[in-house]
Amino acid sequence: MTDSKTTTRRRSLLKGAAVAAGALSAPMVSQAQTTTWRFQSTWPAKDIFHEFAQDYAKKVNDMAGNRLKIEVLPAGAVVPAFQLLDAVAKGTLDGGHGVIAYWYGKNQAVALWGSGPAFGMDANMVLAWHNYGGGKELLDEIYKSLNMDVVSKLYGPMPTQPLGWFKKPVAKVEDLKGLKFRTVGLAVDVFTEMGVAVNPLPGGEIVPALDRGLLDAAEFNNASSDRVLGFPDVAKNCMLQSFHQCSEQFEVLFNKTKYDALPAELKSIIDYATQAASADMSWKAADRYAKDYAEMQSKQGVKFYKTPDAILRAQLAAWDKVTTKKAGENPMFKKVMDSMRAFAQRSGRWKNDTDIDFKMAWNHYFSQKKS
Repeated sequence: MTDSKTTTRRRSLLKGAAVAAGALSAPMVSQAQTTTWRFQSTWPAKDIFHEFAQDYAKKVNDMAGNRLKIEVLPAGAVVPAFQLLDAVAKGTLDGGHGVIAYWYGKNQAVALWGSGPAFGMDANMVLAWHNYGGGKELLDEIYKSLNMDVVSKLYGPMPTQPLGWFKKPVAKVEDLKGLKFRTVGLAVDVFTEMGVAVNPLPGGEIVPALDRGLLDAAEFNNASSDRVLGFPDVAKNCMLQSFHQCSEQFEVLFNKTKYDALPAELKSIIDYATQAASADMSWKAADRYAKDYAEMQSKQGVKFYKTPDAILRAQLAAWDKVTTKKAGENPMFKKVMDSMRAFAQRSGRWKNDTDIDFKMAWNHYFSQKKS
């Protein structure tokens, strides 16, 4: 038998051991200091693109627990949209969210990731080339040549972008000549070759310029972004389908010094968050873009037209002329083009031979006249 003193002492020892064990087993995450990174997007706060940037950060934050926290600010909060790359490279910002075509002025080859027909590849196929066909290594080489201390992650295949918003529909190539038009990247050169007067404004400046008559027409990206930016308030005609930016994707930038200092598990979290965000962005876009596309027609009187094939063929011809010239002037431009072409020839043949015509099925269910 044990006396009461022995029992009390034993209980005290057990309680002390439990407290000590609890202290030792407490999650290290809660005790670790949080690393907070300040990101900026190149998008206005109200744009769905900024929402995509926040979605990306949330995936990283949720998986990283208390170890890493990304805070996303809208365009202009720290630097203007087109200065994001420099700000991240210098460490003014820890990272950012944008599109690679915005760095066109640094080396025109970067715009090949978003502008033009990409040898017949859609945005998802361009990401396949980037991740498995040598594109990532080429982009890293470009940034290194520019002394840009950044790590780049591409994700989020964008649907084909409209030709743009016009005061009146365009029916032939001649209708574009002399128009004051907004676009970015290599599309600037393509439309210039087609006789258009191009002004590459950031997203938040486009609609005010249209409203004041500084632009006659403009493109940005998609139904949701275009709607919230106010395009239907200044133009009622939108031309759908274009080769100028039919295969674009998002870019997440990290300051390389900060990124390299992360432990391996946090780098893995960032990699897998990028893949998860890519899929999630595609699904959200399919839902939201379709809703805004329908409501702009039913509630705001917007008329959508298919871009005439003659204009599409003229784009391809202009693209060939522009890129041939640039490939002759810029060895890296040619290197990227050659890599893309080789991947597109192989993968595009497989995709085109394999894919069914989904429009046939859609028309079967929704476009037939009811008797």
